[in-house]
Amino acid sequence: MTSRRDRASGDGRGRTIRAVLFDFDNTLYPYPPCNRAGKATAREVARERGYEFGDDEAFETFYRRGRAAVKREVPGTAASHERFLYFKAALEDRTGTARPADALALGEAYWEGYLDAMSPFPDAEETLAELCDRGIDVAIVTNLTTRIQLRKLARLGIGEYVDALVTSEEVGQEKPGSAPITRALARLDRRPSEAAMVGDDVEADVVGGNAAGLETVLFNADVDGPLAEPRKPDHRIDDFADVLEVVS
Repeated sequence: MTSRRDRASGDGRGRTIRAVLFDFDNTLYPYPPCNRAGKATAREVARERGYEFGDDEAFETFYRRGRAAVKREVPGTAASHERFLYFKAALEDRTGTARPADALALGEAYWEGYLDAMSPFPDAEETLAELCDRGIDVAIVTNLTTRIQLRKLARLGIGEYVDALVTSEEVGQEKPGSAPITRALARLDRRPSEAAMVGDDVEADVVGGNAAGLETVLFNADVDGPLAEPRKPDHRIDDFADVLEVVS
C-alpha cells in the first residue's frame, strides 16, 4: 500500500508543502449560522424551562454576560470557549444561585442546534480529498475542547481525510502559541518548512503560523486592506479550493 508520504513530491523550487494544517471553526465550515442556530435552540429550551426573554436581544445579553464572565475568569484557555460554562455563568448571574440541570440542558441544546446547522464550505471535502490523493498530510489545529471538536468532525463527515486533530485543550496552550502547531507537526513527522497553515483568524492562524515558520494562508477573513508583519500572510484566498494552488 502506498502511503501519502510516498506519493508526495515537489519540483525543487522554493518550498515543497507536504502537510497542511487547517484551523477548524470558520475555516472548514461557516461558523456564524451554526452559532445562531445554537443560540436559537438554547433559547427555546430556556423558555421551556421557565426562563422568559422578551426577544432575541434579551437572550443575547444573557448569553454575552455568561461568556464575558468565563473569558474574564479563564482567559487564553480551551475552557474559555466552553458553552456549558457560558450558560452556567449566565444562569448564576441571572438567578443568584447554581442551576446545574438548567446549565446542562442549555449547553446541550446549544450544541444540538449548532451541529444540526453544520455543513462544510463549498469544495472543502473535495479539496481535502485531493490533498490526500497528492500525498499531502492534513491536520486540524484548533482552539477549543477536544470532545466538541470531535463531534464537529464527525458531523462534517471529513474525518477520513484528517491525519491529526490537535486541540488547545490537549496541549495546554492556544494559538498563536506554538504548542498546538508543533504538536501537529510532530504527529505528522513534518518540519515547519514543509507545512502550510490555513485559517480565518489573523492573530491565531497567521501570527501563529508565521512565528512557527510555516507558509501561511488567510481564508474567509473579514479583513480589509494590507497587513504588516507579523500579521501578513503569505497568501490570501477567497475560495477553499484555492488551497490546492498554494501547495501545487
